[in-house]
Amino acid sequence: MPLAARISKEMLKPHLLVSGNSSLSGELKVNGAKNSALVLLAASLLTDEEIILSNVPKLTDISGMTAILSKMGVEIKHKTKDIFLKANDLRHVELPYELVHGLRASFFCIGALLGRIGKAKIPLPGGCKIGARPVVEHIRGLKALGAIINVNHGIVTASVPGFEGQLKGANVVLDCPSVGATETILMAAVLANGESTIENAAQEPEVQDLAKMLNKMGAKIKGAGGPKIHIEGVKKLHGCEYTVMPDRIEAGTFLIAAAITRSVLKVTPVISDHLNAVLQKLRDCGCRLEKDGEGIKITPGEIHGVDITTQPFPGFPTDLQAPFMALMTTAKGTSVITEKIYENRMQHISELQRMGASIRLQGNTAVIEGVSELSAAPVEGRDLRSSAAMVLASLKANGTSQVVGLDHLDRGYELIEEKLNKCGAHIIRKQH
Repeated sequence: MPLAARISKEMLKPHLLVSGNSSLSGELKVNGAKNSALVLLAASLLTDEEIILSNVPKLTDISGMTAILSKMGVEIKHKTKDIFLKANDLRHVELPYELVHGLRASFFCIGALLGRIGKAKIPLPGGCKIGARPVVEHIRGLKALGAIINVNHGIVTASVPGFEGQLKGANVVLDCPSVGATETILMAAVLANGESTIENAAQEPEVQDLAKMLNKMGAKIKGAGGPKIHIEGVKKLHGCEYTVMPDRIEAGTFLIAAAITRSVLKVTPVISDHLNAVLQKLRDCGCRLEKDGEGIKITPGEIHGVDITTQPFPGFPTDLQAPFMALMTTAKGTSVITEKIYENRMQHISELQRMGASIRLQGNTAVIEGVSELSAAPVEGRDLRSSAAMVLASLKANGTSQVVGLDHLDRGYELIEEKLNKCGAHIIRKQH
């Protein structure tokens, strides 16, 4: 499509106008973790008592999950960053397709529903189109716990046989350390009869956050954060108050924003152990990092190319691959970025190339030759993290870029333009 036609077409969509050559300063605040909050919301189904979640980000994915829970009969109240949930009257066990298809995290509800009431009917999930993210591991684990599961026409129907309708403890060995499968099986096992183990479990901080809240509700979980989790089933869980941990992906995005604009910034709060792999790559490419209370102060120097390979935690997170690639397009020398988690997570490359980046894609490996400058262009984020990468690249480019794909961006970043503008960026949101 000719550039003029593309601009005309994209101007009709909600978009950000991002002024380039930005210099940032001050402090960027990190919200509660989206990926943690979503599964903690699902965990509220495990008790008939009130759950109070604090530090919950205001995102479209969070709104989607609360809408799903509300449809199922959960009483929900909002107060600033707090959400009050009470699932004492679960009226619906069949989740509506129109709500579920755009939110992959909705599938986590199946484990909690089976554990609590012994039945569920859930359409297969959607979300960003970044590759195959099958729910086979979830289903295999739930079957090991005694569930009967059928998948027909995109609908997963699950039930627990027997008079009591209670899952049975089991040893589950995952083929791959899937975060979603680990969380689903964990929620199902806490109310199962007997002891369960999850081997080759995901070690991500979000899994640890879920286990902490479940234990606060009365669960008996040991080993979360390691490759083997042990669960002793309990009869009942009670309500609790719990604060969602800081979002490590948002924190990483903001640190990369400082690096790409060569700006000194403080990003807070950050749990540095959640970002060790990212922090090391930022040091390797030329940034100085200092722990400053609850946050991190970043002082970029001359940025040099470094290689990264995405891996499950504690490796480099796939969710920061696109933002880090944006940084590498502006580095001196060559960098090689290999995506090992999702097979279709290189959709941002063509958009970065539109801005003048020099990138060669070979399978799921990108070879980036740093360029002296990027040029403003109309670009599109085609998934959540590539949208963030487009914003970061636009902050560095010469001129004003137009970034579309805000439906993706708003799933994971709360008012990102307002936060960046407070630190010196100039970003305008246009609704059409």
